[in-house]
Amino acid sequence: QVQLVESGGGLVQAGGSLRLSCTASGRTFSSYAMGWFRQAPGKEREFVAAINWSGGGTYYVESVKGRFTISRDNTKNTVYLQMNSLKPEDTAVYYCAATYSGYPAGEYHYWGQGTQVTVSS
Repeated sequence: QVQLVESGGGLVQAGGSLRLSCTASGRTFSSYAMGWFRQAPGKEREFVAAINWSGGGTYYVESVKGRFTISRDNTKNTVYLQMNSLKPEDTAVYYCAATYSGYPAGEYHYWGQGTQVTVSS
């Protein structure tokens, strides 16, 4: 099993930045691709970004390209999502997830509890 815990969410004004972190434990972190998803009130869960096991490959949903950056540090068992130029439509609960076969936007097998990101206008 893999346990994932997100942190770094909060309230920010439009145009601001946040950095989300996700720490993993339980299994070998470096063997999994990692992803970030988000779910806004009344909407379906949406894929945001993913990074492969080595960190050499990344993938983003079109709406965040150029604004968000996913990265990972396997020595710290941590994946990050740097979010810049935030917009009110980015408001959602953000979830960290791990997959052993679904990179970049397929089925993810382990999920964190989520962290709230609220962008005010």
